[in-house]
Amino acid sequence: MVPEKVVLVGVGLKSAGRLMTESLAELRRLAETAGGHVVGEFSQSLARFHPGSLIGSGKLEEIAHAVTRQKVRTVIFDMELAPGQQKTIEGSCKAKIIDRTRLILDIFAQRARTSEGRLQVELAQLSYMLPRLTGAWRAFSQQVGGIGTRGPGERQLEYERRHIQYRILHLKKELERVRRGREVRRRLRVSIPMPQVALVGYTNVGKSTLLNTLTKGQAKVYADDKLFATLDPTSRRVRLPEGSSAVVTDTVGFIQRLPTTLIAAFRATLEEVQQADCLLIVSDATAPARGKQEASVREILEELRASLVPRLRLFNKADMLEPRARKELERLEPDAVLVSAQTGEGVPTALERLQEVLSKRWVLRELELPHADSAMESTIRRCAQVLSVTHSGQGRTYRLRLTPENWDRLHHKIPQ
Repeated sequence: MVPEKVVLVGVGLKSAGRLMTESLAELRRLAETAGGHVVGEFSQSLARFHPGSLIGSGKLEEIAHAVTRQKVRTVIFDMELAPGQQKTIEGSCKAKIIDRTRLILDIFAQRARTSEGRLQVELAQLSYMLPRLTGAWRAFSQQVGGIGTRGPGERQLEYERRHIQYRILHLKKELERVRRGREVRRRLRVSIPMPQVALVGYTNVGKSTLLNTLTKGQAKVYADDKLFATLDPTSRRVRLPEGSSAVVTDTVGFIQRLPTTLIAAFRATLEEVQQADCLLIVSDATAPARGKQEASVREILEELRASLVPRLRLFNKADMLEPRARKELERLEPDAVLVSAQTGEGVPTALERLQEVLSKRWVLRELELPHADSAMESTIRRCAQVLSVTHSGQGRTYRLRLTPENWDRLHHKIPQ
C-alpha cells in the first residue's frame, strides 16, 4: 500500500517558541503512525490566530502551492480547527484538511481491536463530527415526503445531525452496559486479596514492554515502537520480592492535548486508574520534551480525579542515557527509579519500591490459630495474601498481607 502524501502545518503564538517545534515533531510521528508520508512541513508564529483561516493568507497560499506541486492529498494542522476555518482552508488548498484531534481519532480507529475499543472510538469520532456538520450540506435538495408530509421537509444537514445524535445515544447505552460488566469484573478482582496497580504514562514510553519485563516474559502483552500501539487495558499478576503479588494493569497511553472526546469515551477504561492502590507513572528518560509530556500526564490524571492515588515514578530507557545525563536525572529526581524494560536494569529496585508503597495500605500481620480450627483456612485465603504458614505444637501461624478493613473483618470471624 502506497503511503498517503501529507503536509504538516504547525501554528503557534510567538510566545510558544520551542514548544511549537516539539509539537510539530510529535505531529510527524502521529502522521507516520497513521500511514502518512510527510513530504513537507510549514510553521507560522503569530501574534494572534486568524479567526477565518487560523494562519495568514500568505502562508495559506504557500501551502496551497506545495499541495498542487507535490500532489499532496492531506494537510494536517497541529491545532484543532473550527468548522469555518477548515472550510476556508479547504477552499484554498484543494486537499483534505484535518487537524491534530482528527488524526489521533484516526489512529485510535486503526488500533482498536476489541468490541469495547471500537465502540469507544466511534463515540469519540461522532462526538467530534457532530458540531462540524456545517452548511456544506445545504446544497442538498430538501427531502419530499408522501401524502400528508408535503411541505418544506427536512434538510439533509438536519437529517445527518439527528442520525448522528441517535447513534451517539445508542453507543453511550452500549458503553454503559460494557461499563457495568467491567465494574462486575473489577469487583471480582478487588474481592481477590491482591493490590491493584495501574501503569500510566505518555504514549510510546514502553509501558507494555515494561509489563512484559515485570512478569518475566509471562505477560505476553503486545508491545511495539509505535504511538498508541495498544488501546485496550491488560491486567497481569506480578510477583513482589517478599512473595506476595499485585495485579498490574497496562492502560492507554496519554499525549499532549489528548482530545476531550477520547477522554470521555475511554472514561470506563481509565477508571482502572482511579481504583488503583498505586500508580506506576512511566516516563521516557531520553525524551527531549520529557517535562512537557509529564505535565500532560499530570493534567489528565487530575481530570480523572486520580491525583491523590499513591504513585511511584519510573524513568524507562535508562540503558540509552549518557552517564552525564543519567547523573543529572538522578540528582533532579531522587525519589524516582531508573529502569530499562529492554535489559531489566532497575526492575528489582522498582518492585521493592512498589512493595514499600503498597505496604502502607496492604499491611503485614500475623495470625495464630489452633490446629483444630481448620475451617478458617478458606476464610483467611479469601481475605488476605498468605505469605507463609508456620506449624508448631500449639497450632499454625499465618503471615499475611491484607487491608485494615479485611483484617478487622477477619478478626470478627475468629472464634474467641
